[in-house]
Amino acid sequence: MEFWQGFITLTVVHLLAAASPGPDFALVSRQALLQGRRAGLWVSLGISLGLGIHIAYSAAGLATLIAHSTMWMNAIKLVGGSYLLYLGYQGIRAKAQSGVITNEPAVLTDIAAHRLVGKGFLCNALNPKAPIYFLSLFTIVLSPNLPASTLVIYGVWIMLLQLFWFSLITLFFSQPTIRRRFLAVSHWIDRVFGVAMMGLGLKVLLSKS
Repeated sequence: MEFWQGFITLTVVHLLAAASPGPDFALVSRQALLQGRRAGLWVSLGISLGLGIHIAYSAAGLATLIAHSTMWMNAIKLVGGSYLLYLGYQGIRAKAQSGVITNEPAVLTDIAAHRLVGKGFLCNALNPKAPIYFLSLFTIVLSPNLPASTLVIYGVWIMLLQLFWFSLITLFFSQPTIRRRFLAVSHWIDRVFGVAMMGLGLKVLLSKS
């Protein structure tokens, strides 16, 4: 497959994959709604960086090994599913805010930004469906036999596409008119998010390899 043909195919396939609902979408939309644009963008950056892990082992030819190894897939399912349950537990414990609710999010500190990036990174890096997705992607478009420069360009482009998509999601959900309607019931958003994440976590843990 020629460079530009692969580039276009990769762009279409990954945008469709990024747009499908999942833990990443739930996490970004929740942060944008409750903490504003900065929080959503930091989480989006973390999710995009998490893709680097999957791209790296796929480029090294390990996607096939992981996707076809019961031991590796069970380990990934256990860690990834447990992390989703942890995020869900945090959300379910959310309490109603006291005092006056404003439309402006609190200023994020460096530590908060660091934690948000880490949360997005782990959410994506521990996704047990990723090895299978990247195995399919490398089968259709990519190959470990491609020149290293092409693999780097494609890998960086995938990460930029991910960041672009979730930045759009962030910009939408952080609109003042949208956030204003949700802030008053923010604890319920957290709880719905928590139930959804726990449901996804249980689905991952109970699914057959």
